[in-house]
Amino acid sequence: MYGDDPQRPFEDPHQPAGGAPPSGGIPPAAPPPPPREPHRPRAADASGTWEQRTLEKLAFAALKEQKSSRRWGIFFKFLTFAYLAIVVLALVDLPGLGKKSASMERHTALVELRGVIDSTGSASADKITSSLQSAFKDEATAGVIMRINSPGGSPVQAGIIYDEIKRLRAKYPDKPLYVVVEDLCASGGYYIASAADKIYVDKASIVGSIGVIMDGFGFTGTMEKLGVERRAYHAGENKAFLDPFSPVVEKQKDYINAMLEEIHQQFISVVRKGRGKRLKEDADTFSGLMWTGEKSITMGLTDGLGTVDSVAREVIKAETIVDYSEHDNVAERLAKRFGASAASEFADRVISRPGAIH
Repeated sequence: MYGDDPQRPFEDPHQPAGGAPPSGGIPPAAPPPPPREPHRPRAADASGTWEQRTLEKLAFAALKEQKSSRRWGIFFKFLTFAYLAIVVLALVDLPGLGKKSASMERHTALVELRGVIDSTGSASADKITSSLQSAFKDEATAGVIMRINSPGGSPVQAGIIYDEIKRLRAKYPDKPLYVVVEDLCASGGYYIASAADKIYVDKASIVGSIGVIMDGFGFTGTMEKLGVERRAYHAGENKAFLDPFSPVVEKQKDYINAMLEEIHQQFISVVRKGRGKRLKEDADTFSGLMWTGEKSITMGLTDGLGTVDSVAREVIKAETIVDYSEHDNVAERLAKRFGASAASEFADRVISRPGAIH
């Protein structure tokens, strides 16, 4: 029956099979094409278009750079603060810094005297006497050791230190003071050492140079060769008697020698008083010569061989050693190091002489 199957289209019984039109008939119109869908833009994926992704990457990179810059900024600010703190601590000597309190155990006090004795260096009278006062004042101090390694220097500064040692020894009679010589104890260094109860040396130490010197240069011959005329105007006959550009006057030369001899006699008196009967004088004792530590013992200039540790352990009987020395701060050490380096370089390049000892 036609049209029984709802899924089957209605067929004309007079039309041949296959849908061909009957002969002489008009073919049916072709079905219209399906409507074309309108153009739609490509849907964006979950992460957005490439332009958006690029912008996001640039934004994240900028944020990362800002964070990194901020961290480095904090780091460099911290370094700057730490540097300033170190500089402040270096320039300020805090009283008592590095020293133990008076309530500690019984100990040997150590005071260092190193280098040239003058009014501005680490071996100045101010620093040495202050260190000695702190050492003697401490109730736990059993004895004091002054370790000396010095070529000498100012007789005035040496005399101040000597007098202070004598005063402290009288004030604290139960606290002896011993000197331990390292490489060198000469001139003003030995002047100070003679105030000690005993002096200990190494067998190869250099000791002595009990004398006084004033040196300089004269340029009068050089000026004549160069045709240079010296013009020095002064009031007072002897005002310019140390002028290196003026000829030596015999009267002034005699005056200088007399002044040096007076200071020399002060030195001799101090040594004789300090060493007493232990001193074995001969013609060379006060001539300015120097001797080895071993020879100085036989001459009575020193008392025996010893080190800081051995004297603390065997003589004072207090092995614990506390350093009371007023050391230079960081800024002073750097200034001296650079100054010494520059001076050494200048001496090596400009004024070094063959045969000179460096």
